[in-house]
Amino acid sequence: MKVPDTRTPFVAIACGGTGGHLFPGIAVAEELKKRGCKIGLLISPKEIDQQAVKGANKMEIFTLPAVGLQNRNYLSFGWSFWKSLKAARTIFKGNPPHAVLAMGGFTSAPPVLAGRKLGAKTFLHESNTIPGRANRFLARLVDEVFVGFSETTEHLKGRKTTITGTPVRPGFFQMASSAEKCRESLGLEPALPTILVVGGSQGASGLNKMILSALPLLAARNWQWLHLTGANDFEKVKTAYAAQKAKAVVKPFLAEMDLALRAATVAVSRAGASSLAEMAAVRLPALLVPFPAAADNHQVYNALAFENSGAAKLLQQKHSSPEKVAAALGELMENETARSKMQSALAQWHAPNAAEQIAGNILRASAFAGYSEGSVPNTGPQPSPPGAAAARQFSAA
Repeated sequence: MKVPDTRTPFVAIACGGTGGHLFPGIAVAEELKKRGCKIGLLISPKEIDQQAVKGANKMEIFTLPAVGLQNRNYLSFGWSFWKSLKAARTIFKGNPPHAVLAMGGFTSAPPVLAGRKLGAKTFLHESNTIPGRANRFLARLVDEVFVGFSETTEHLKGRKTTITGTPVRPGFFQMASSAEKCRESLGLEPALPTILVVGGSQGASGLNKMILSALPLLAARNWQWLHLTGANDFEKVKTAYAAQKAKAVVKPFLAEMDLALRAATVAVSRAGASSLAEMAAVRLPALLVPFPAAADNHQVYNALAFENSGAAKLLQQKHSSPEKVAAALGELMENETARSKMQSALAQWHAPNAAEQIAGNILRASAFAGYSEGSVPNTGPQPSPPGAAAARQFSAA
């Protein structure tokens, strides 16, 4: 029997590029931190990454060059990949990780390769129903793959695959505020039904255009809007709501998505897996409009899984019209029975223990059995209350 390692585990989590990779990665990081681990978050230079990690306490933050394969840009992709691999090797040389968790995308590949070279256990999380090229490649290399949908296992050829669901940030479990208080804190009227429009962490111009085209048919309703536009469309969308005299709070980006989702009566959203997991956590009915250019059409398959279970309505962007959008939102906003049925169906998509399961599997596979149940090995006087030991280890790191 292998003797568990009693050193403080260092786990590197590659989660940069999009909110769909970043936020579930942070959720796992928080769980590992509670268990006494040292954490390194490897992110991209994108603004969304840099803003989101500002609240990541007691974690080391490393920025790697962005890596993306689009439109057959093979030369620039190869060069970016090499720079990212070299940077990951430099980071790990001074502090070799015991485990590396990749949250998906080509940005995750260099840290996994660098970690494997140093003998680290490696892991991958795939949150979508249809995995992308990067994750299909990485699945063959890592020690264990975690997936958000059971259907995903058919598309991956890994050594070991575990269905965990998609981790959700702790704030979605801890908040007890009412919808009225959440609305008030966001500058909305507390008593008014609210539609949240969100196109993902960077906004969605197609979704913004679709909502604005339907706004003349909906502006007279006694609703209000919380519209997260992304940086490029902010002024245009804000002006459109003002022209229709519609009650709206328009923001380019909002870090406190737990507040936004709890404030909403209904959401209009893309169908990224992380967004779906967060909506399931707070039981928020939604009109899902998948991103039409998503790799392998994975957002359509995500949305279909939710619609087929009764947990959401699906409207593909290419089939939308102002009248269809207005009719779908009218039904959701004004039919409380329909919303209640969706909320019940959303419960099956909520995986409250996803982060705990992933953290436990990582630590057990890395031979840190003493950490896998959430306890920190007794290496000296332990402060009270529980959790202070982990904080002390980080402050000294």
